[in-house]
Amino acid sequence: MNVLRIVANLEATESGLAEADAFYRDLIGLDVLMDHGWIRAYGSVARMTVQVSVATEGGNGTPVPHLSIEVDDLDAALARVGKAGIALEYGPTREPWGVRRFYVRDPLGRLVNVLQHE
Repeated sequence: MNVLRIVANLEATESGLAEADAFYRDLIGLDVLMDHGWIRAYGSVARMTVQVSVATEGGNGTPVPHLSIEVDDLDAALARVGKAGIALEYGPTREPWGVRRFYVRDPLGRLVNVLQHE
């Protein structure tokens, strides 16, 4: 058996779908890969690495985030978050394990770790 895909499923209300769209599509920049009305899948047509992490903390004593999203330009991500008026929950900071990152909450209340490897 080969694993072909791992999907994070986040529960939302109908109004939460629109809020999630504004966050994951407009702010983060993901493509809508599927939309059946009751479920919307976001991703990228580019090949991405899939990983499942199990943790007791988020590093440096932070809570474990629900999602981690790696970007190629953290400063651009920070600018988008600032323009959208979204509060930072942590960071931005350089971590000793070689990443720059910050935490925000998506409109569904999930803690999202946005990071860039240095």
